[in-house]
Amino acid sequence: MIFDGVLQHKLREACAAGANQLPDSSKGQSAGPGKGPGRTRSANRKPTMSDVAQLAGVGTMTVSRLLSGSAGVSEETARRVLAAVEKLKYRPNEIARAFRGQRTRTIGLIIPYLYDSFFANCAHAVTTVAKEHGYTVIITTSNEDPNTEFAEAEQMLQRNVDGLVIIPSLYRQLRLTRNFFGRTPVVAFDRPISDQPFDVVLVQNTAGAHRIVEHLIEHGHKRIAFMGLSRDLFTINARFLGYRRALQDAGLQEESFFGCASREDTARTLDQMLGRGDAPTAIFTSNTLATLYVLASLQALGARIPSDVALVGFDDFELADQTNPPLTVVRQPAQEMGRVATNLLLDRIARGEIPQTGNRIVLPVEIVLRRSCGCKHRTPTVIH
Repeated sequence: MIFDGVLQHKLREACAAGANQLPDSSKGQSAGPGKGPGRTRSANRKPTMSDVAQLAGVGTMTVSRLLSGSAGVSEETARRVLAAVEKLKYRPNEIARAFRGQRTRTIGLIIPYLYDSFFANCAHAVTTVAKEHGYTVIITTSNEDPNTEFAEAEQMLQRNVDGLVIIPSLYRQLRLTRNFFGRTPVVAFDRPISDQPFDVVLVQNTAGAHRIVEHLIEHGHKRIAFMGLSRDLFTINARFLGYRRALQDAGLQEESFFGCASREDTARTLDQMLGRGDAPTAIFTSNTLATLYVLASLQALGARIPSDVALVGFDDFELADQTNPPLTVVRQPAQEMGRVATNLLLDRIARGEIPQTGNRIVLPVEIVLRRSCGCKHRTPTVIH
């Protein structure tokens, strides 16, 4: 266990004030069996609350009250106990705390994978907010597999986390339910958990996609292809619907490919697509991975951007402004999503609330115009 911020602060103050001056271990205690100064502790055994109490010259319940914050003790007693804690390197047993109904001050985070910079940014935001509130985070990945996701969530519950934040996997195949989590608070973000009363934090997926495809149409493009991952992913489907609506509004035909899970499949499809007489003149990619695969494939095929084919993508990433040409994107607030979701979860934990109907928070996106779409901007132009 990592102590919460208040207790760590007290501990540092106590040590700085010379609280390591511990009383004689026999002071104020009877020399009954196992309690006298001759009692020794095995070097390999982890210290217990009783060890702390003996060294500090107080009762075990006094140590428990101080560490749990359930009742006040005198400043002098607190100094002796905290100094004993520090000397023995005592850390409370989390499982025992959970059985007593106390919080473990840990939360679980389940995300699809970490090799996508978007999910990595989300995870960083979650851990940052958690640490600010004295919580630690257990991170695991689902690999977009609902069965793996279910098993990982079950492991989290067995470790008695106080709550979970989750970026769910395949929308139509989820196994996560309110009954499964019981009284443990859960907040989903980036994607909802279908048909369940969980809080969720999303972005303007459909509206952002619609707006950036409109921008391509304003450049005069009439054949615009959509390149993405599976439509079973909530975000990909929502962005595809925005793309489709923009084309329908302009009286144009859609052309889509949902197989950008690998660079090889993406390159093969683009080779066939661009070799036709009616090849698309612009491409909209559904997320960072699809954008990177499409960009690499276009370069391998010798296609010039944007003169041969314009390229725009959903989600900004660190090097998007360093490509040649810089990429026009829909920028979604990845870190803000992680922060909002974590704060919402911690608020639920503090209140002990399990919502009957979850909140739905939708954050705005931005259109960042660079030059891959055909714009001539020397510096990025942001449209809110």
